[in-house]
Amino acid sequence: MSEETHAQEILDTEPTHHEEHIVGPRVYGIIFGLLMLFTAITVGASYIDMYAFNAVVALAIACIKAVLVILFFMHVKYSSRLTKLTVAAGFFTFVVLITMTMTDYISRAWGLW
Repeated sequence: MSEETHAQEILDTEPTHHEEHIVGPRVYGIIFGLLMLFTAITVGASYIDMYAFNAVVALAIACIKAVLVILFFMHVKYSSRLTKLTVAAGFFTFVVLITMTMTDYISRAWGLW
C-alpha cells in the first residue's frame, strides 16, 4: 500500500471529511429573496397586536431566517454529518434557552390577563 493511498483512506474515514460543493449564484439569489420576504413578514407582524405572542412570532420568523443562513451561507447543508450534528446541538440549545425565557416572560403577568 502506497503512502498516498493510505493518506486517502484516512481522509475518507475522518468524520469531518466531505466532498467539495459549489453553490451557484441562483441559489444565493433565492435565499436572499426568502430572507427579504421573511424580513417583510417580520415588519408586517410587528404592526399586528398579538398580545403576548408578538415576541413568539418574531422569534419564530428569526429562527427560520437563521436556519436559512446556517444551511446555505454557512454551507452546513453540504457538510459532514458531524458538522450537522454540532450545529443541530447548538440550535437545540438555543431553542431550549429561548423556550425557558419565553416561559418566564409569559408567566410574569399570568394573573393580570
